[in-house]
Amino acid sequence: MSSSALLPRPDQIAELTRGLDLPLAAIEEVYLQIITEGVVNAFQDIRASAFTSVTTGDEAEVTALLVTRLNRMIEEDTVWRQLVTCVVRGAESLSYNGEHLEKRPDLSIFLSGRALRFPLIAEAKIIDTTRGENLYCSQGLRRFLNGQYGWGGREAIMIAYVRDGTTIAGRLQPYLAQSAQTVSYAVKTAPIALATTVCDAARSSHGRSFLYSHTAPPANAPGTVTLWHLWVNASPSP
Repeated sequence: MSSSALLPRPDQIAELTRGLDLPLAAIEEVYLQIITEGVVNAFQDIRASAFTSVTTGDEAEVTALLVTRLNRMIEEDTVWRQLVTCVVRGAESLSYNGEHLEKRPDLSIFLSGRALRFPLIAEAKIIDTTRGENLYCSQGLRRFLNGQYGWGGREAIMIAYVRDGTTIAGRLQPYLAQSAQTVSYAVKTAPIALATTVCDAARSSHGRSFLYSHTAPPANAPGTVTLWHLWVNASPSP
């Protein structure tokens, strides 16, 4: 028996996008700075309070701790509470054409004053001596380019739990600068370091390889996506 599991589901996308113009308006940079710094500060808190789990646990374990801390911040931090309604780990979502009904990005950050149907998405990966930039890009970054994650917005977050001391400048930038990877990941703007002291951070922009299925041309192009890369220290070293 043939399966229809991977067929587009226009009714699902029509209902999800009803009344919205996509992609959504860009999130103002000042708010993204607050959000990304909040994520990093939350990570630093769990690194201090759950050091062994953060430095030796798997990706799911670290992310679960991070999500719990981010939601606690809603109760404790007035500024954070004004921006963030809740943070969910592994929230089921649809791919851009409805082929997949149960995509589960690592973090879905639901923002106040913004369509809750399209949260800000963050994907997390461990980087160490065996897991590096190839996995970070092929099983993380690419999901934002092919319409699996974050397809209704213009920005998303990539988090690296770094355990081997490597940096964006030393590892991600050279990788995406290779001609084959520049094409493969549709690099429009290479990772540019951000002026922040909270962690190793950069921002890049990429073309997206899909078209909206619910909108007629020329309004069916999602445009570029801006990725905020946050590489945080998950090693036992200071």
